[in-house]
Amino acid sequence: MKMQSVIAAIVLGGVFAAPAFAQTAAPAAPNSQQSKMKTCNMQAGDKKGDDRKAFMKDCLSAGGGAPAKMTQQERMKACNQQAGDKKGDDRKAFMKQCLSNKG
Repeated sequence: MKMQSVIAAIVLGGVFAAPAFAQTAAPAAPNSQQSKMKTCNMQAGDKKGDDRKAFMKDCLSAGGGAPAKMTQQERMKACNQQAGDKKGDDRKAFMKQCLSNKG
């Protein structure tokens, strides 16, 4: 009977101690695939559907950093911001040159 009590005490002690040890373990560091996914996800921004799928495929296969070419709409938005306060012929010339860049 005494042996059963000792065994029961050891088993119960192990059961109650296990969560304490589990909580003190260091969290696993993310692997490179997770890091790439996180980086590409942030770069994808608000892209949706097939556009996002294509971007993620290119980004993940390229090593996690090469942004895809800008769409015409994205170029227009970027050029508009860069044009700032330009007006008239100045703005027209700037926009033509800016939009002709395929980067």
